[in-house]
Parts: sequence; structure tokens; C-alpha cells
Amino acid sequence: MSTLARWCYQHRLVVVLLWLGLLGGLVVASQSAGSAYSNSFSLPNTESTRALNLLKSSFPAQAGDTDTVVWQVDSGSVRDSATKERMTGTLDKISKLPEVSGVTSPYSRQGAAQISKDGRTAYAQVNFAKVQQELDKSDIQRVIDTAEAARTDGLKVELGGQAIKSTEQTPPATSELVGVVAAAVVLFLAFGSLFAMLLPILTAVAGVGTAILTTGLLSHAVTIGEIAPTLSALIGLGVGIDYALFIVTRHRKGLQSGLDVEESLARAVNTSGRAVLFAGGTVCIALLGMFVLQTKFLNGVAIASALTVAVTVVAAVTLLPALLALFGKRVLGRRARRRLAADEPLPENVVSGPWARWAAVVERRPRALSAIALVVMVVLTIPVLSLRLGSSDSGNDPASNTTRKAYDLLADGFGPGFNGPLQLVAQAPTAADKTALTQLSTQLKDVHGVASVVAAPIRPGSTVGIVQVFPTSSPQAKETSDLIDHLRDDVVPAAEKGTTLKVYVGGSTAIFDDFASVLSSKLPLFIAVIVVLGGLLLLLAFRSLLIPVTAAVMNLLAAGASFGVLVAVFQWGWGSDSLGLGRAGPVEAFLPVMMIAILFGLSMDYQVFLVSRMHEEWVHTKDNARAVRVGQVETARVITAAAAIMVCVFIAFVFGGQRTIAEFGIGLASAVALDAFILRTILVPAATHLFGNANWWLPGWLDRRLPHLSVDPPDEPVDETSTDSPTLAPEPSSSS
Repeated sequence: MSTLARWCYQHRLVVVLLWLGLLGGLVVASQSAGSAYSNSFSLPNTESTRALNLLKSSFPAQAGDTDTVVWQVDSGSVRDSATKERMTGTLDKISKLPEVSGVTSPYSRQGAAQISKDGRTAYAQVNFAKVQQELDKSDIQRVIDTAEAARTDGLKVELGGQAIKSTEQTPPATSELVGVVAAAVVLFLAFGSLFAMLLPILTAVAGVGTAILTTGLLSHAVTIGEIAPTLSALIGLGVGIDYALFIVTRHRKGLQSGLDVEESLARAVNTSGRAVLFAGGTVCIALLGMFVLQTKFLNGVAIASALTVAVTVVAAVTLLPALLALFGKRVLGRRARRRLAADEPLPENVVSGPWARWAAVVERRPRALSAIALVVMVVLTIPVLSLRLGSSDSGNDPASNTTRKAYDLLADGFGPGFNGPLQLVAQAPTAADKTALTQLSTQLKDVHGVASVVAAPIRPGSTVGIVQVFPTSSPQAKETSDLIDHLRDDVVPAAEKGTTLKVYVGGSTAIFDDFASVLSSKLPLFIAVIVVLGGLLLLLAFRSLLIPVTAAVMNLLAAGASFGVLVAVFQWGWGSDSLGLGRAGPVEAFLPVMMIAILFGLSMDYQVFLVSRMHEEWVHTKDNARAVRVGQVETARVITAAAAIMVCVFIAFVFGGQRTIAEFGIGLASAVALDAFILRTILVPAATHLFGNANWWLPGWLDRRLPHLSVDPPDEPVDETSTDSPTLAPEPSSSS
């Protein structure tokens, strides 16, 4: 690593120009090729996917996305001639637009039930020729523009559905900017130098920009969800600034001790740079662990996120040293530069200050502090017991969105269930099967939780029938999920009995319900995989059995507590409305998997930086108490500063107007804060004190068989009295 740092120092202009050339080339390629992001929540071997596949093969025109145009009059009825004439003309125009396969008007015989009982609200179904992820947004926008042109005083016209919703989900660029500005403020307070503040931000932005542009090009070859760029920016800015911060901090410390720029850079990259490589590797492994779930949507997000982390790591160990070389000693504040000019370097091996005093407190009271920290984490984890996974509906959209307005109009006129109808797709090859399907349609009207049923007549010669079931509850409600299970487990099997009729419960609401069920069932396997892989890496790096076990427990505590916060805010609704994130609803089905992968990676970062410094001191002195104390003191300031930066970046994404991204923002921010300020500054050092020398024990036979992977630089062990080993400054008498 020191060789790489010296090369970057000696060829600093070349390195910077290479990065600028790479970014420029990717910008040109991205503008030329564009991106092809798409969402695919369907899963093989689920009933909703079978229903969708049957629709595609039998009714291609109806297999695409079905959205709605909703209108409501302030007075009178939607059947009034002026309103009827205006909306009929609008629907005719929509039916002739590209990618629109058909429109079912409430003024037709087939759509007669699409007018509310009070006559003030009506809706039309717009069938697209393709599913939402395959539609061009310009084609969807034409439908929106045509419908909205029908608005007049006294006539509200809004649109709802997955395709319409996709046009409203714009990347929260302002959130990224706010996060970067907040990070800059924290960095300036930590360093007191403009250049030291700018360099970590420039490095992270270069890494994230390179990765996102590359991901956009990669989306042409791999299925990558539309959420991937925003999520990659959220993760990349957080870890990228942190990784650069660790290296800059070590470099500044070397400069302050009197080292020249090249030697200080070499030492910083050879120590903190190694930890950055290892930490980044653990994050990538945790993210790529999502492949065990075998879902296209999560595979694409895993690739994009892991690529972003990998590129930010490369930027931290190449671009950052080159930039540090260009700025020389200007990364230090004026006072530090004056001290060096006066030949008064700051001793590198003296450890003192408030963190030294806190480390002494932790060493004296490890049991009491461990108990307090555990109680806090366990209390915050309690809400997880009521965690319900699902998919938030348009009722959680911002109040200004047309999808939210359409949702409210439909709920007002027809009931909340009209925002997420279930679609029963049936194979009825015989006359007896068709009769059984008709009987099922009649029986469904009496099923608890069903508001109404619309059965489309089976076309002559066709063997496939479609029945729409409108629940009494909203798409995201637990009652709707229970209704899906009841139909599949009880109602449909009873109707199929004694016939060859086969009925599949599908539709977008059922697809998201299946998605949640499949991911929930695979979650234990996923957690086990990333815990084992992360533990193996720590085992190889620190030659210890206890260190990996401790890390796994801490990571699970951080994940549990952060999910407790998520449940309280989003599922229980404690503050979600005031944050502009809509009413209470389920936690997104894919959130636990993605958040656990990210959290395990980020938690491992702090564990690696803390324990690697402890291990380095243990190798030098074989004194566990000293190793823990020195490791905590030398890393606490930078870990808490890094955590503060991450929290600022993550919280900024809460205000981007997207509920899903806000869930990530709050979840990750709370997890990082708890991890850094409770686990790494209290519980981990306290537990390491309690375990004593057992922290570093590994059976000899296992040590001989394991390959060696070192996070520490290849230094020779030194005696405890060596000047290379930090000297703990004497504590003030008031702290004893």
C-alpha cells in the first residue's frame, strides 16, 4: 500500500487527470447511450407471477399496466352532458396514444360500475400494452398531459397507477446537495482547514459520480431498479466521505508530527488505507450477499451499490493521495503550520484529551456501562416484534402528487379497496369449469373483506377468464393481505374442487404481497450468510474467535434497534405525517434485506477501524487493557466525526419526497448513530475489557490452517517502551 501511495504522490497530476478523463468519458458515453433502469418485483413460482404470465399469453393487451383516470365534480353529476362530453372526448384521445391498448370508460356498458353511488366521482381504466417497467416515460407523460388538459373549474381530474407513479419519482438531487453541505460543515469543524474539508468531499463525489454513470451504462445489460442510483448515492456519499476522512486524519497526524508529505502519505495509506480496503470489501460482500435471495430487482441493486462502494474505495487510495500531494501541508490549519514552521511538531505518540478520559471511565466501569448500553439497544429493538412488511400505496405519496389525489378521490367515491383491486385469472377449459368460475364470482361478493366483484365475460373460444375483486381495505392494509391468503387457501380451492378449473390470485397488490412473503421467508438465510462471511473475514484478519462473534452480536443489535425506529416512525406513524412522508403503513418488503446488507457493511467499517488499532497495539505490547484503551482513544474522535457525517448525509435524503428513500435515510441514520455513539464508544470497548486476553485467542491448530490476511501494516513488533507505541498522557486528578 505504501508503494501505491508513493506512486500516486510522484505522479499526482497524472492520477488526477486520469480520474478527470474517466469521468469525462463516462459523461459522454452516458449522454449517448442513456440508461435503461427498470423495476421487476415479480418472482418465479409465485401465484401472482403465474397469473401475470397467463394474462400475457392469453390477453397480451390486458397484460400490461392498468392505470386510472379519475374525475370528480364539485356539484351535479359526472353524467351531466357537459362533463360527459368533455371526458368522453379526453378518453378517446387517450385511447389513440402510443402504448395504450384500450380504455374502459364509465360511460360504456362494460364500465357502468365505474361511477360512484352519489354520481360525483368516476374513473376510467387505461390499459397499457406493456408493464410499467417496460414503458417509455414519454408515452406515460402523454397520457398524463391529455387527461390533465380536461380540468376545469368545478372538475377535478387526477391519475393513478404504477405507470403514472413512476413519472413522479425523480432523484432527490437537492437531498444529495444538502447532505454534502452538512458533511462539509462537520468536516470543517473537525479539521479547521478548508482544503482538509474539501478533499474527502471531492473524493467521494468523484467516486460516486463514476459509479452511477457506470451503473447507468450497465443497466442496458443487467436489470437494475430505478431506485438504484439514488440508493447508490446515499451509500456512496456516506462511506466515500468516511473512507477519505480516515486517511486524511492519519495523514494530518503524520504531518503534525514532523513527517514530510510523501512519508506521511505512505504511512497513512499503509495503515488507514489498508483498513479502508478491508472495510470496503466487507461492505461489498454484504451487499452481494443479496444474490442468495435470487430476485432480479435486488440483484441489480446489489450490483449497483457494491460497484459504488468499490469505486469509492479505489478513489480513496488513489485520487485522494494525489490530491493530498498537490495541496501539501495546506491540509493543516494555520496554527499547525505555524507550529511546524517554528520546528515545534506535535508528538505523534501522545494520547490525551476528553476521549482518553472517557476511555479510562470505560475501563473502570465496564460492567455497568455494558448493562446500560444493552438496555438502550434492547428497548429500541422492541418495536421490531410488530414489524409488518408490505408495500406502501399511493396514499403515502406527497399530498401534491396526482397519484395521491387520485387515490383520495377513489377512496372517497368508492372505498379504499378500489386503489388496489385483486385480479383473479382463471384457466377454464371446459363448460363445467366456466360454470364453476361464474359461481365463484357470485360467492366472492359474500366473502368478508370484499367490497365488489367485476367478472369480465369469457370471450367465445377462449379458456381464460378474468375476475376483478375490490377489497374493502387499502392495498397496504393487513386486512388486504389476509384477504389474499383467505382467497388462496380457502375460497378458491373450494371452487376448484371436482373440476379442472385453475384460478390464480394476481394483480399488482398480490405481486407486492408475494414479494414480501418470499423475502421474509429467505431473510434468515440471508442474515446467516452475511454474518458467516463477515465473521470469516474478521477471523482471518485478527486471528481471534471472540472478535468476529462480538462483531456479529453488535451488528445485529444495531440492525434491530434501527428497525425498531423504522417501525415506530413509518408503521406506527410516529412523526411520518409531520415529515411529509404520508400516513402510517407497512415497511417496504425489500427494505430489511437491503438495509441489513448495508448496515452489516457499515458496522463492520467501524469495527475494523476500532479493532485494527486495538490489534496493532496488542501485537506491540500484549497488554489487553492498554490495547483497548489506545484503540478507543485513537479512533473514537474520527469514528464519531465520520458517523456525524453519515447521519447528515442519510437524514438529508429523508426530505426528498420519496417514502422508500426516507425509510432508508432514517433507518441508516439511526443505525449509524447508535453504532458509533453507543456500541463503538461504550459497549465494544467495555466488552473487550471484560473478555481480557481471550479477545485475541485462537487455537494453534486453526491458526496454522488459516490463510493470513492482515489489516495492520507489516511492522515489526516493538517493546512497550518504544517511542513507536503511543504514550498515554497522565489523567487529571479529577477524573480518577
